[in-house]
Amino acid sequence: MLKKDMLENQALTAHALLFDDVHGNLLSAEDKDGCPASKYETIPKGCQLHENGDVTFSFFAPDAKSVQVAGLGSDFSAAKIELDKGAGGWWSATVSGIDSGIHYHDYFVDGTRTVNPYAPYCFGCGRVMNFFELPDKYSNFYLMQNVPHGTVRMDYFKSEVVSRTRVCWVYTPPSYETSYDRRYPVLYLQHGASESETGWIWQGKINHIADNLIADGMCEEMIIVMNCGNAYPKDGRVADHPLMNFTDDLIARDSVPFIDAKYRTITDRRRRAVAGLSMGGGQAQRTAFRYPELFSSCGIFSAPVDNVRESMKKPFTDAQKFNSDYDLFFVSTGENENIFEINRTFIQELRGKGFHCMFFSTPGYHDWQVWRYSAREFLTHLWR
Repeated sequence: MLKKDMLENQALTAHALLFDDVHGNLLSAEDKDGCPASKYETIPKGCQLHENGDVTFSFFAPDAKSVQVAGLGSDFSAAKIELDKGAGGWWSATVSGIDSGIHYHDYFVDGTRTVNPYAPYCFGCGRVMNFFELPDKYSNFYLMQNVPHGTVRMDYFKSEVVSRTRVCWVYTPPSYETSYDRRYPVLYLQHGASESETGWIWQGKINHIADNLIADGMCEEMIIVMNCGNAYPKDGRVADHPLMNFTDDLIARDSVPFIDAKYRTITDRRRRAVAGLSMGGGQAQRTAFRYPELFSSCGIFSAPVDNVRESMKKPFTDAQKFNSDYDLFFVSTGENENIFEINRTFIQELRGKGFHCMFFSTPGYHDWQVWRYSAREFLTHLWR
């Protein structure tokens, strides 16, 4: 059974368009004097979580002949589930057996895929997605807790690399607003393919993870910067991987100088780190290895360690230099991912040759549940 207070935690339903849980239609009415007024009619939530772990899906489509819902696979099957039509044009179905974690899912009205305006939104899989989240049965480390909260900002900066204005999201720790003489280390944290710089906030809950760890004394207070990893150059050139075009340059040449100029950062490379998930993990490794003068720590979540390209292979040839250059080289995967054994074996081999590096795994697939656990573990070792 799930605890009611966990189900009602606002971190589970908050998204880019909505923080407070508002599910009501504004209706015209009259007050007691007969004057025009209004009232709210309560409507179903698109995804209603229950204490036994079931989820009720509701969709408003009064003229539809059929409505279905489906996950994307793994912990929530991609098989379409029929919703039943009820009163007032609302369709619904209750589904059991979905595991904890964040779940992207789709709705189909008369066979056409669409989104549910009454369920939480995010950007994932290259498009607007509905999601819901069943809280973790084992931990609440990414939920909003009664601790001091940091601040999340959205900043614009000019990128010379891609000749465009870029946006980054920046988390500053709770003390940043009051300790005006204090400077902070910086983590540059990248999202995965087909997602955006918003992912680590709305899906990853990195601000809550950091708040809670800082409050417990389990990690350093830090600034966390989230850039868009889709850094395609204006002239259409293609680097050695089309999803990593110039992203390492963008972070090192555009974002780092901007952040150091605007925020109270510690500019020593020993206090600057880069990490990411999936595609962002590859970007993090490339950035750390191409710019060792800027970064001394690297986190790779759910991405294969690149030891094939010559430019990436070189740091793995000299353990003494590697250990001098990098304070933390951290690799993680979900234990159900196909790269699990590959990465674990490679890190074991490196450690056997004297390289200082760390491997972390947790049950799960290529999903946000794994990446949250990876981020928490990485933060507890960073600059410690």
